[in-house]
Amino acid sequence: MLNVVIFGAPGSGKGTQSKLIIKEFGLEHISTGDVLRTEMKNGTELGKIAKGYIEKGQLVPDELIIGMLAKVLDSIENKNGVIFDGFPRTIKQAEELKKMLNERKTDVKYAINLDVEEDELINRLLERGRLSGRSDDNLETIKNRLEVYHSQTAPVAGFYIKEGKHHTIKGVGTIEEIFERIKKKLCQTS
Repeated sequence: MLNVVIFGAPGSGKGTQSKLIIKEFGLEHISTGDVLRTEMKNGTELGKIAKGYIEKGQLVPDELIIGMLAKVLDSIENKNGVIFDGFPRTIKQAEELKKMLNERKTDVKYAINLDVEEDELINRLLERGRLSGRSDDNLETIKNRLEVYHSQTAPVAGFYIKEGKHHTIKGVGTIEEIFERIKKKLCQTS
């Protein structure tokens, strides 16, 4: 299975590039946000527990998220692989994801890190906010989101570097240029 984790700071193009990777390599898309919403909407036991945390303004515990991801992974009929969107965000989550995948005789094969300078990220997010009207794309919120990324998610790169699976991709240029860099890396080492 070709299991890919894609990460990078807000505005680095993860969503855009994920869609292209999914189409090119025939992967399934697993978004933790989508999984949570589906579990809650369907009133599953995991969904009810998660809803309790969310209604109190708390983060859903990693173990619960992993349980939901495992359930989704087990239901996938397409065995080409998956791309994980929005997960892992911490080293602990990366460790839990590895354990869960290893129990299923698979693992993350690539951790693609989209590298974009902070000034460029801010400009992209401000432009996205201007075009889409997204209220979370304002300068103060953007700076807070970047701080959270640097303190919590960026260290995940170290986990995948130790695993030998980390690949930094320059996330500047046209969408097509960036995708070609990713595609070259995935094809080169697959």
